[in-house]
Amino acid sequence: MHKHLFLFLRVILLMSGLLLIRISWAETPVIKIEIQNHLFSPSEITVPANTKIKLLVHNLDSTSEEFESYELNREKVIMGNQRTVIFIGPLPVGEYPFFGEFYPKTAQGLIIAR
Repeated sequence: MHKHLFLFLRVILLMSGLLLIRISWAETPVIKIEIQNHLFSPSEITVPANTKIKLLVHNLDSTSEEFESYELNREKVIMGNQRTVIFIGPLPVGEYPFFGEFYPKTAQGLIIAR
């Protein structure tokens, strides 16, 4: 009897753990950003406030660029023709500028949390 109860509880815990993992994956919005000709595209992104966000950044240029934001407390170098993932948030309502450290005059963007 105890053996069956233990097995049943183990299956329930395993299933609920898988359910939690699936829910957390489904809840993380993914935003794609490209770097091309030293510009971010899109340069303005609106995201849901108070939500963790996954940025997929693809550098299409042959030169490296650094995604940097003082407000987001993030900086990450993306080598030429490479991709990276940057997690941000959850962000309160507001505006969060970001820029390319290597080409700051052209590589500029803004994340708006609503």
